[in-house]
Amino acid sequence: MLTLAQINDDPFILQFIKSSGIVLKYQGYTDHGLDHSQLVADRARTLAQAIGLSKREQELAAISGFCHDMGNFLSRSHHHYFGALLFYQAVMNNPQISSRLTPQLIKDISIVMQAIANHDKHEMKFSHPVAAVLVIADKSDVRRSRVLIKDIKEIKKDIHDRVNYATTFSKLKTDKRKKVITLTLKIDTNFVPVMEYFEIFTSRMVYCREAAEFLGYKFALTINNFKLL
Repeated sequence: MLTLAQINDDPFILQFIKSSGIVLKYQGYTDHGLDHSQLVADRARTLAQAIGLSKREQELAAISGFCHDMGNFLSRSHHHYFGALLFYQAVMNNPQISSRLTPQLIKDISIVMQAIANHDKHEMKFSHPVAAVLVIADKSDVRRSRVLIKDIKEIKKDIHDRVNYATTFSKLKTDKRKKVITLTLKIDTNFVPVMEYFEIFTSRMVYCREAAEFLGYKFALTINNFKLL
């Protein structure tokens, strides 16, 4: 079985993620490096477990979460496609993986590739729960620590930095009985109005809702104790 431990030890994948984080930092983006990758991996595994996916699918969800952004150092607009291809090249160059290829392992690799390719755009319909889990895990990562700029005056100039900096609490919770996946946020409205969150995240929340529906769940959003979706 393909495991996150194997991926964490792969020098190519680690460098691709680090390079992507550096490139996006210099382009003024929030964190897309190892910290974001690990959080999404953890959140994807937790969500996959909560909705009852198999151990193998939980592992693939975590791998997809860890690797989903590693194509950013080549292109921001097409990073999801580049990331999927880079993942394939990396695992094929990893002797611990490529030396024991089986039909099941090839299938697992293709599931991760498809999830990475599908996490950023709506061009493809969901066809596997791992891809849907990745979308929710990734798009729900809104938090102050993702802001890489330290100067408050500079933070206030960019809406993405403002909204992330103003988000002091972020938690994804799954209610299997009620079939609801809820993203709960606390936003400092002294720093930004809640409306600014929707200015930049509406399309992402819609994608989360589509992903949740594929999984047989509803997606809910609560901000400052108010249910908004």
